[in-house]
Amino acid sequence: MKNSINLGGAYIGIIIGAGFASGQEVLQFFTSFGIYSVLGIVVATVLFAFLGMQVTQLGSTLQTRSHKSIIDHICGRYIGRVVDIIITFFLFGVTVIMIAGSGTIFEEQFGIPSMVGAIVMTVLTIGTLLLNVNKIMSIISAVTPFLFVIMIIISGYSFFTSNLSFNQIISSSSKGTAATGNWLMGSLLYVSYNMTAGIAMLAVMGGTFKNKKQAGMGGILGGIGLGILLFLINMGMMSDLKGIEGSGMPTLHLANQISPWLGFILSIILLGMIYNTAVGMLYAFTARLVPAETKRFKLSVIIVGILAFLASFVGFIKLVGTVYPITGYLGFVIIAALIISWVRSKMKKEAVNPELAKF
Repeated sequence: MKNSINLGGAYIGIIIGAGFASGQEVLQFFTSFGIYSVLGIVVATVLFAFLGMQVTQLGSTLQTRSHKSIIDHICGRYIGRVVDIIITFFLFGVTVIMIAGSGTIFEEQFGIPSMVGAIVMTVLTIGTLLLNVNKIMSIISAVTPFLFVIMIIISGYSFFTSNLSFNQIISSSSKGTAATGNWLMGSLLYVSYNMTAGIAMLAVMGGTFKNKKQAGMGGILGGIGLGILLFLINMGMMSDLKGIEGSGMPTLHLANQISPWLGFILSIILLGMIYNTAVGMLYAFTARLVPAETKRFKLSVIIVGILAFLASFVGFIKLVGTVYPITGYLGFVIIAALIISWVRSKMKKEAVNPELAKF
């Protein structure tokens, strides 16, 4: 169970990243739809748990070293090639967004030029990738509990001290900041682009498990944890929707309203989550192109990291609002393939022995 919890924590750490913990993604894909955002979060939680279970179990079964083997398995040879290209370049795009997000935190919270924050994050990410996958998973999962604690504090305080009545809070919405037209599509897109990014590192981490059920449980626990965090962040932001509009880091805005010290602590945690995702995405992207744990890999990490740093100057909010929705639509192919793969495996198990299809 300990290994499953560790994998679940790593799953959360990979998905959270800059836009999740900062509130920017949650604002655009959930909170903007008011009370309907809660329904969207329920849908997202179920999908995160199911898809996380499926990817980690496939990773364990296939003993994957990169996402390509899983993509070929669920999509077939030809469609798999197209999906592989989409995922591979999206991994680079997420790395860019993480670096841009770190620059935004340095500028908004500490008054330090965003370029400095981007440089620091780039150097830390490249340096970490000299470690092996198991060490990376431990680092990623270690930061997650701190985020849970601080988000409970922020969301609880914001909700119970809001000047708005309960009815005003649940009826608040801001379609102007929404990334899509309705709450259901927002939820589906959110899960889709996150899984497009997360499938690569989830596949690699699942491949470190010999026990398929332990790997699957890690995916389920991670999905549930993501849902809880989504709910906490969403409720906190609904309590002050007008105040957070225009902020690159909405949760940081809420924390600073409570206390500058809480804002400082959250900014450190946000940087940790950004670091988590940047490490996971840059590793998965480079490992897809060059065999890991080789001299070529290390050199490639440096080159790709520098390119991601240069691309980060487009800007955090703009990157979140354009790259993620586009990739979300493309990611529906992956979700459909994962669901079909699960159904086929169940049918095969039932044909051989009905008792084997229970898990």
